[in-house]
Amino acid sequence: MGAGASAVEQAEVNKLPQYTILGGDAKYDELKGEDGKLDLSKVQDPYLAYGGSYAGDPKDTADFKYVTFESVPNFTEAHKSAMSKHLTPELFEKLKDVKSSKGYTLSNVIMTGVVTPHLGVGATAGDEECWELFKDLFYPIIKDWHGYDPETQTHPMDLDPSKLVFSDEQKATFNEYVASTRIRAARNIAGFALPCGSTDEDRAGVEAVLKQAFAGLEGELAGTYYELGSLSDEQRDFLLNKGFLFQIPSAKNLLTGAGAARSWPNNRGIFHNEAQTALCWVNEEDHCRIISMEMGGDIPSVFTRFCALSNALKASAEANGTKLMWNEKLGFLGTCPSNLGTGLRASVMVKLENFNKLLEGDNAEDKELLEQVCSAFDLQPRGSAGEHSAAVGAKFDVSNKQRLGFSEVQLVQKMIDGVSKVIELEKMLAAGSTPADVRVKVKELTAA
Repeated sequence: MGAGASAVEQAEVNKLPQYTILGGDAKYDELKGEDGKLDLSKVQDPYLAYGGSYAGDPKDTADFKYVTFESVPNFTEAHKSAMSKHLTPELFEKLKDVKSSKGYTLSNVIMTGVVTPHLGVGATAGDEECWELFKDLFYPIIKDWHGYDPETQTHPMDLDPSKLVFSDEQKATFNEYVASTRIRAARNIAGFALPCGSTDEDRAGVEAVLKQAFAGLEGELAGTYYELGSLSDEQRDFLLNKGFLFQIPSAKNLLTGAGAARSWPNNRGIFHNEAQTALCWVNEEDHCRIISMEMGGDIPSVFTRFCALSNALKASAEANGTKLMWNEKLGFLGTCPSNLGTGLRASVMVKLENFNKLLEGDNAEDKELLEQVCSAFDLQPRGSAGEHSAAVGAKFDVSNKQRLGFSEVQLVQKMIDGVSKVIELEKMLAAGSTPADVRVKVKELTAA
């Protein structure tokens, strides 16, 4: 919360940076003395644990203060991010005084990775300009994370669902094994700061453009927009039960440490169509997260809806004299380097009973089989407790690994083809084949 040498009333503590995020009233009650006051000398602000100070950033709000670093932060073994790996003292000195036209600095870029050590990327962009201004830091991170070199490669875009190849045989197989399908990606509107660097005015401007887009949706895409700050208990319960509410800011997520949760929940919201197969999150980690989903395994149907949502946002942005953030090196631009390019995650909930039995078994090597199989086809499986875990009901979330360097059509096609092969190998196990047999078959399939 803060540091000092005197005991203060709760009203004073409420004014300290990050009060709510870092514990709020409950933490105050835990630490207060018998007189009801808190001795600040006993309290360390975790946001200042690795260096830096609150130097007064113009973007500061009542509920969040940015940390300013004058030198490379004091990284520890707990820091896992690509940012902490690539931010050398020389690079820090080169970039420390760089500032975007909207006021985003190097300290802002790295803050979430410093104060939230477990993050994998650990860097954020506060506006479109940041991707060029801080590319000496961002490009090595991108190369590490995506295996893509922005200096030499270009990123394709293809939102034509008619190009997908999905045979009747694949459709029948997917309908047997796949419980549900979801495709999502972020979209951001040029001219407005991204959530980590946004002002109240920018945030309201983004919401206005998106609300206009939602109002113009017709047919199966027509639906309702819910302002997060104005939800009734009934609406909140409905959205929560459907899994439509986005993550609440906490001390452990990227949103908070990057400043994207300032003035929460103002100008945030959720849109969904009447059929509840199209969903949009407004002003969370990005300006808009678009999600297309439905029960079963009809992937072309889900992708067609996804493309329609993306095109609707593009049209609304252009009607307001702007465009979606995109360039030929990095594709669709957003807050986090992990979601560049297509930013697309196409996933299925697929039933894999025999792979699940191996994960629940005692053979350590065979526990890794599903991970190895999916990796061979550029897929990533998640069990009920995340990666490397078994799945309740044997239903795994399997998605594309790649985001950058491939078009949307290419990635969705890779998911279709890869999941088809995973199901083929599941059938082998069901018929009595051994894990060793499966490994041999994977080699044959990947060599073909």
